[in-house]
Amino acid sequence: MRNHQHHSAKALAVSTAVINRNRFGKMIMTGFLGVSLLLFIFINAAHAAENNPYASNYKEQNTYKLKSLNPNPDTKLFVSNHKDDDNITMLEDGYDMIGSSGFSAAEAAPELALQHAKAIKADTVLIYKKYESAKTPGSKLQLVKEAAKKGEDIDAEALAEEPAQYYFYASYWAKLPMPLLGVHIIKLKMNANEDGAEAQALPGLKVIAVIKDSPAAKAGIARGDSILKIGDMTLASADDLFAAVKRYAGQTVAVELEQKGAPAKLSVAINSRN
Repeated sequence: MRNHQHHSAKALAVSTAVINRNRFGKMIMTGFLGVSLLLFIFINAAHAAENNPYASNYKEQNTYKLKSLNPNPDTKLFVSNHKDDDNITMLEDGYDMIGSSGFSAAEAAPELALQHAKAIKADTVLIYKKYESAKTPGSKLQLVKEAAKKGEDIDAEALAEEPAQYYFYASYWAKLPMPLLGVHIIKLKMNANEDGAEAQALPGLKVIAVIKDSPAAKAGIARGDSILKIGDMTLASADDLFAAVKRYAGQTVAVELEQKGAPAKLSVAINSRN
C-alpha cells in the first residue's frame, strides 16, 4: 500500500512537471508569436511607407500630434490647383493642418495620399499636381548639335525617352472643436529701410482667416483686420492673444482693431472653456 502510494505520488509529481513544462513551452511560444506578429506589422508598415511617396515625404505641421476628433474618420480626398486659396478656406471652415507631403515623380496615385491620410487620422486631404519638366525633341536636337560642334559622341541614354516629371503636394487637415475666439493670425513687420535699418514690427496681429460662426465672425472681425487690443491687454505676439482669450473666456469684451486702415472697436462674446 505504501509502495502504491509512493509510486502514485511519484507519478503525480512527474505528471505535474510535464504539465508545467508544457505550459511553460506554450507561454514561450505565445510570447514568440506575439513578438513575431509585432515585428511583421512593423516591417509591413515600414515597407508600405517606403513604397508610398506621400508617407515617406511627410512632414508634420506642428508638434502637438493633431488628428481627427473622430477615432475612425471618414477621410475625404479633394484634387485642386488653388493651394493658397484652399488653405484659407480650410482655416475658415474650422480645420487646422496636420502636415504635408511634397515630392517630384512621374506619377503618384491619389489613392496613396488617401491611404496616408487615413493612417495619420486626417479628416481631409487636398492634393495638387504641377508640371515640372520633360526631355523634349527640341532639347534632344540641341544635344546632337552641341556634340557635333565639339566632335563628341552622344550617350544613347541622353537621347532616351523620359516621362514628364510632376511635383506632387498634399496637405492633411483635421476638424477642430469651436474655438474661444476663432481667428488665425500672423505678426507683420515693415520692410527694412534702404539704409540697412532693421525691419520694425507693425502694431497688433494681422488676421489671415476667421473661422465661420465663431465669436470673432459674429462680432464682425474679418480677414485683413489687425487686432490691437483685447480688454486691457495689448497684443504684440500670438502668446499675448492666447493669454487674452484665456483670461476673458466666457465674457463679452471690447476688442480694438484696425479695419481697412481705420481704427475700430467691437464687442466680442468669447466662448467659455469646456
